[in-house]
Amino acid sequence: MDEVDYPDEEEKQQLREKHYNATIIKRIDLTEDLARFRIQCDEPFMPFVPGQYVAIGLGNWEPRLRGTQPEDVPIKKSRKLVRRAYSISCPILHDADSPHAGQLAPVDEIDYLEFYITLVRQGATSASKPPALTPRLFGKTDGDRICVEKKITGRYLLGDIPLDENVLMLGTGTGEAPHNAMATTLLSNGHRGKVVVATSVRFQSDLGYQPEHDELMRRFPNYCYLPLTTREPKNLEPNRPDYVGKQYLQTIFTSGRLAELVGDPLSPSNTHVFLCGNPDMIGYVPPGAETPDRPGMLPLLRAAGFHDADEASGPGTIRFEKYW
Repeated sequence: MDEVDYPDEEEKQQLREKHYNATIIKRIDLTEDLARFRIQCDEPFMPFVPGQYVAIGLGNWEPRLRGTQPEDVPIKKSRKLVRRAYSISCPILHDADSPHAGQLAPVDEIDYLEFYITLVRQGATSASKPPALTPRLFGKTDGDRICVEKKITGRYLLGDIPLDENVLMLGTGTGEAPHNAMATTLLSNGHRGKVVVATSVRFQSDLGYQPEHDELMRRFPNYCYLPLTTREPKNLEPNRPDYVGKQYLQTIFTSGRLAELVGDPLSPSNTHVFLCGNPDMIGYVPPGAETPDRPGMLPLLRAAGFHDADEASGPGTIRFEKYW
């Protein structure tokens, strides 16, 4: 029996034809480490609702982007796929070259899936495994093939929110992805209450949908987008006239600044809250675990009169999705 070796170029192409079922139709680069990927499946994907997620994958045989942590792939895994689940975003508005240019683009009116993804260049610690998917994904571009799993799932859903009640969505980084889909659907359905999306990132350049959100605010008086940063000069240099300090969601909320910016008290009596992103921001503490020195949004919201969605329905509920 011939000794098994890593796949050659001919076999790599055969593996792609065997495993891949979708095509990257548009890649929008925002920074070197942040991009939006629009992926069209060969077959119609299953119906889903905003907030859900699906796994995408690439073969271990695919090259890794230069400048990312090296990875030693064993021969026995060199013909297998590496997968990771991502919340599904949306373009918010149809592109200028679309027959529906400028109109709202909710997830149930587009024939592709949009993902908002950060390139992870290396493991969190020296002992961490090298990141497997994004160093390969960021080497791909328009026209390249990829795998999209068939099952779209997830319980981070809007649910039945009355048209006149407020919706507050707090996210960090690419945790904004499901909120883009949720907000677009709410506005498309004629929501009348306030729809507030607040996103905290390190730099202004990390706000991948800023122009689209700005346009929504121009069109919809009840829509408010709050782009918050933590590492820009205005966050770090107290002598600047525009100094605002580090704009963490917890601080913005507890200081009353959030309600001030929105122009509404965002009371538990008429507001539904959604949290997605960094677990430290969300602040979920498992039973028996120590309480962190800096609380996340969950305990702060509970102290303000909100409650977990599994405790009761209606306004005042909190739903959350830990993004990593």
